[in-house]
Amino acid sequence: MKYSRIIAGTMTWGAWGKKLSTATMADLMQFCVAQGVTTFDHADIYGGYTTEAEFGTAFAQSGLNREAVQLISKCGIQHLSGGRNNKIGHYSYDKDYIICSVETSLKNLQTEYLDLLLLHRPSPLMHPEEISEAIQTLKQQGKIKNFGVSNFTPSQVALISKNVPIEVNQIEFSLTEYSAMFDGRLDHLLLKEINPMAWSPLGNVFKEDTEQTRRIKKLLGELSNKYNATADALLLAWILKHPSKIHPVVGTTTKDRLVRAVEATAIDLEVEDWFLMLVASQGRPMP
Repeated sequence: MKYSRIIAGTMTWGAWGKKLSTATMADLMQFCVAQGVTTFDHADIYGGYTTEAEFGTAFAQSGLNREAVQLISKCGIQHLSGGRNNKIGHYSYDKDYIICSVETSLKNLQTEYLDLLLLHRPSPLMHPEEISEAIQTLKQQGKIKNFGVSNFTPSQVALISKNVPIEVNQIEFSLTEYSAMFDGRLDHLLLKEINPMAWSPLGNVFKEDTEQTRRIKKLLGELSNKYNATADALLLAWILKHPSKIHPVVGTTTKDRLVRAVEATAIDLEVEDWFLMLVASQGRPMP
């Protein structure tokens, strides 16, 4: 397995969230690795194009071996921040921009290579030839090891993989956002042996008070005793049960929650309990 089963998402480590100091960030990295969470998920835009550099400074001070971790980054979104002269948020996937973006991420992260580069969101203007030329150049130069996409449909994956292999599609997936399980996205990834990663894996369970989340929380309270596990661990265990071997990207900076996320990998939900959770989310029985 190239990536840890639980992946640490860094979006809220910097300006877009906790604004961790360099020392705190380095400590959190060390803690993650000690728990077996060795993969760190970035995007160039996080923190308004600032979080990668902050992470790179902290990583340099952490004493961690570069070969012991895996660094993911994404490119393509032109965000309205970070001093960039963008008139509107948009996407850019021309060859020169992809290469320049990766080189900037490498500089900011203070590393010679990315373990995985993802195209952050699909663009109506992306061309497979242009993208494949950039990816092949970056691979030949040793600047990226693997390539994938994020938030892509099966047809978009097929388009981009025409000339360059896609190894990962990072999508939104959780007990409250399970559409990928029924619209063909996860079927396609399993069929093509493409590794799914799931962002926002806890969904809206702890963010919203709705009939759906109340049904889920009630059931989780009952299952917590059976599995001797917390609600958040059970939500991740539900994702981990899927045969496509989804890797949840957890955004927490809280050590206790990271521990519980790792504990989820040891929970093997019974099939009926897995369906009980799905039915609680759907609010209707299975057909």
